Amino acid sequence: MPILLFFNKKKTILRDLVPEGYIDIHSHLLPGIDDGAKNMEDSRYLINSLHEIGFNEIITTPHIINTVWDNTADGIINKRQETQRELDLKIPFKAAAEYMMDDSFSRLFKNEKLLTLKDNYVLVEMSYLNAPMQLYDILFELQVSGYKPVLAHPERYVFYHKNFNEYTKLKKAGCLFQLNLLSTVGYYGEGVLEAAQQLLGKGMIDFTGSDVHHKNHVAAFDSKIKLKESIVLKEAMERNIFFR
Repeated sequence: MPILLFFNKKKTILRDLVPEGYIDIHSHLLPGIDDGAKNMEDSRYLINSLHEIGFNEIITTPHIINTVWDNTADGIINKRQETQRELDLKIPFKAAAEYMMDDSFSRLFKNEKLLTLKDNYVLVEMSYLNAPMQLYDILFELQVSGYKPVLAHPERYVFYHKNFNEYTKLKKAGCLFQLNLLSTVGYYGEGVLEAAQQLLGKGMIDFTGSDVHHKNHVAAFDSKIKLKESIVLKEAMERNIFFR
């Protein structure tokens, strides 16, 4: 009687999936200006850790949220320069911003130049509680102003999980999607993992980012990804080369 052998498919560790030359387009590594790195030593640890994982270049993106994190373009640029000088970084380290889409954001991009990831590509987010009432007006006006919206972590907006058609509407409205890498290891919960799986499976994810804020996020890169297939994630990560 033949012996039947059963093999468990080995799950991939997230850090092992990082492609050569990877460019991270979403993180919170500047010290003391949002809910990310608290001080310069914190920044040093996080940046060096990401470099060790295999990140080749970083575009860090501090929050700009009216009345919460009232950062400005000049303030962010100055803090990046200060961090670069203080830490003598060996990795290319740039700065853009993660903009909350609200009424103040509309006023901002109509009157000031935004910090972009590259050219006219701007990282935007919305509240985890609900989408802004004027979401599609904001997206339309943003593009009329010459910008291309890259929506941060669409898989984390739980109010869309039971209405997946909203993701299709966002894509048709001109949004590119940036997946958080830690969503694929279940860091934010099973619902977010499932949404990440669906978005990747449907080919809706354009880019990826670490969204690293602290040491626990870095440690999670040693976790196994929980996707059915890792190839779609690998392909999405490789597309970040666009930001070189």
